[in-house]
Amino acid sequence: MSAVELAAGVTGSLGSIGYGLSAIGPGIGVGIVFGNGTQALARQPEAAGLIRANQILGFAFCEALALIGIVMPFVFGQ
Repeated sequence: MSAVELAAGVTGSLGSIGYGLSAIGPGIGVGIVFGNGTQALARQPEAAGLIRANQILGFAFCEALALIGIVMPFVFGQ
C-alpha cells in the first residue's frame, strides 16, 4: 500500500491531526526558552529582571504559534 493510498483512507478531522503536529514546535520552543533562561539565571542572578522579562516574551511568542495552529483548521473549514 503506497503512502498516497494510506493518506486517502484517513477519515475524520484532519485539522486535529494538523494541530497535533503543529503543537510539537511550540512545545520544543517553550522548553528551550525556559531551559536557557534557567541557565542564564544561574550564571547571572543580578540580571534576573531582564532575563525573566525576555523569558516571558519568548514564551508568549511560542504560545502564539500554538494558538495559530488551533485556529487554522477552523479558518480553512476542515
